[in-house]
Amino acid sequence: MLHNAGALPLTALNHISLVCRSVEMSLDFYQNVLGFVPVRRPGSFDFDGAWLFNYGIGIHLLQSEDPENMPKKTEINPKDDHISFQCESMTLVEKQLKEMGIPYIQRRVEEGGIYVDQLFFHDPDGFMIEICNCDNLPVIPLVVGEPVRVCKRVKQQQQQMVQYLPPAIHVKEEPHIPCA
Repeated sequence: MLHNAGALPLTALNHISLVCRSVEMSLDFYQNVLGFVPVRRPGSFDFDGAWLFNYGIGIHLLQSEDPENMPKKTEINPKDDHISFQCESMTLVEKQLKEMGIPYIQRRVEEGGIYVDQLFFHDPDGFMIEICNCDNLPVIPLVVGEPVRVCKRVKQQQQQMVQYLPPAIHVKEEPHIPCA
């Protein structure tokens, strides 16, 4: 695990919280579509909600105070906020989404002959879910892998990180390539 000196001493992602039009509808979705299990929620909360857990992460559902005025998303846009889950069989996931009548879109990413397949769909409130076989791509820290074309700001952050790494894994200086 890489740790940037000066960064907070974190250990893991614990949960995400989602504001819902209907906690009951979202609870049904996260249980029956994504396989999350309801867990005990502190009784001291003075607002409606539910906690779920699976795959090493919690999802906290919070009842909206104004559900009728929550924005409605209909377009499935892979560049929108989303949470991504790894799966064992993209074919089986796609088959089950079809059987459940859940609209989705497919995408494929290619990097150096390695392919990642993605399926994107919405929860009942329009929050996007991605299912992928992302573990096909190796996780290569930017400071030790091949040079990556990045924005100047990110390049500066990389250079700051290099000062905390052992000399054996320093990256050679690459020319600046502007952001697209």
